[in-house]
Amino acid sequence: MNALVPLPVLLPLCVTGLKLVIGPRLHRFQRFISLAVLGAVLVLSVLLMVAADRHGPLSVHLGDFAPPVGITLVADRLSGLMLTVSSAVTLLVLVYSLGQGMADRDDQAPVGVFHPAYLILVAGVSCTFLAGDLVNLYVGFEIMLVASFVLLTIGGTATRIRAGSTYVIISLFSSVLFLVAIAMTYAVAGTVNFAQLAGRLQEVPIGVRTLLEAMLLTVFAIKAAVFPLAAWLPDSYPTAPAPVTAVFAGLLTKVGVYSMLRTQTLLFPGHRLGDLLMLAALASMAVGILGAVAQTDLKRVLSFTLISHIGYMVFGIGLAGRGSISGAIVYVAHHITVQTTLFLVAGLIERRDGTTELTRLGGLAKSAPLLAVLFFVPAMNLAGIPPLSGFIGKLGLMRAGVDAGGGWAWALVAGSAATSLLTLYVMAKVWNLAFWRDAPPGAEAEGVVLESAEDDEPGDDEDAEGAGTAGAAGGGGASGSGKATGSGSGLPVPAGAVVSAGFLGQSITTTKRLPWPMLAATGAAVALGLSYTVLGGPLTTLTQAAATELLARTPYIEAVLGR
Repeated sequence: MNALVPLPVLLPLCVTGLKLVIGPRLHRFQRFISLAVLGAVLVLSVLLMVAADRHGPLSVHLGDFAPPVGITLVADRLSGLMLTVSSAVTLLVLVYSLGQGMADRDDQAPVGVFHPAYLILVAGVSCTFLAGDLVNLYVGFEIMLVASFVLLTIGGTATRIRAGSTYVIISLFSSVLFLVAIAMTYAVAGTVNFAQLAGRLQEVPIGVRTLLEAMLLTVFAIKAAVFPLAAWLPDSYPTAPAPVTAVFAGLLTKVGVYSMLRTQTLLFPGHRLGDLLMLAALASMAVGILGAVAQTDLKRVLSFTLISHIGYMVFGIGLAGRGSISGAIVYVAHHITVQTTLFLVAGLIERRDGTTELTRLGGLAKSAPLLAVLFFVPAMNLAGIPPLSGFIGKLGLMRAGVDAGGGWAWALVAGSAATSLLTLYVMAKVWNLAFWRDAPPGAEAEGVVLESAEDDEPGDDEDAEGAGTAGAAGGGGASGSGKATGSGSGLPVPAGAVVSAGFLGQSITTTKRLPWPMLAATGAAVALGLSYTVLGGPLTTLTQAAATELLARTPYIEAVLGR
């Protein structure tokens, strides 16, 4: 089974090279290959998770070079679970994006640009989860970030370029800080291999060790969007296409949380910065959920709830007990799935009504009951309504806080309960405005342009239908007044149609009938979130075993270095 460990990284990279050679030709073949590769990665991830649970961590030294020279990849219970959840989510988002791209008749660019970048993103995420040393953890981050730069600015609209610039600057700063931390670690320990560092860092002076811990935590807190290092997220994610926003919000921030889990338990046991982490967790919960309460755009609401719920995971890491680590792992798996699902639903709403601005939505429960169900289930799951998986994760964390005792622990238990209630309030607010109340007068007949590509040509009916619609908006969409007309045709858009952004930012005319692959992928994501409730017993058992393994450290070290 050890030979399977590198494949979740190698398969997407090899297929990306093949896709770049083929170019934008053979659209159906390229779509099939993308689905086949991500399906294979999902199967491999499940096999690795099961093998790691039964037989302990699996490790491989690429090229048969032993540490500290060689590249070490390790799959234990934690990385196996994270790989499985991330593979399932990325596969569903790919199906969603295929449905959106085909419906927009956007064959050329998604195959030529989106698919290679998306597969590279998957490879970077897999490399991060499997990395057995700091350098390859950094490499995984950089592979992931290079792909995310392309995906975030895909379409080249002014709004996306502006948001992407902020994201790039913050990411480059964190990467430089990460490199400095790696260099300092190597200078004091003579290695960057996790298994070797687990022993050698204990011999480093406490002040130096604390400095290294603080630098690495800062890097990972930026990646995970932990307050006060999260200001970049609400302005960056909502501007991207719906599939990109969904996979970014659901997955990329959790890579930072995973890195915190791995380094805090393996490299810095009994860490001195636990109180600081709990303060950051409490601040993330409070600032994030209060920011969500103040928003009127669905994508921005979800972006702020994302920041808030990162606090739950940091809460578990800060307590550093078996119960809290187990609860944090459950919550990471739950949140990857549920947050992705909610952003996919937001994309469906935006496609159907041309906007995610709550003040301009209404009546969706009556006019689109399936869409209402697809939103309601993950919304209640995010709020932690029993017996859903959000409740299971929060209950585990709060029980761990009560068992730990102390001022910070009790403060976080209270903060967790308040944040959960405010999350329920926010989800109820979205439900009442977008689904339950009647549609605002005139909303059905309005034409809306979310974004227009700067190089759209008048008269290009296939790629830029509806470019003459008044009122362009960035990010969450803005209303246009008057009647929409097709590009260059002078004909009005039919009643009930909406002029909205295509997959790459082109203005296209769509009707209120949503493509079935988008609905199917979103429904499967809802079902995946519900499966964590049905499989709550086995999931909790696995996460408790993973927490025990993380805190013991010995199984990981022996798997890499031998007994």
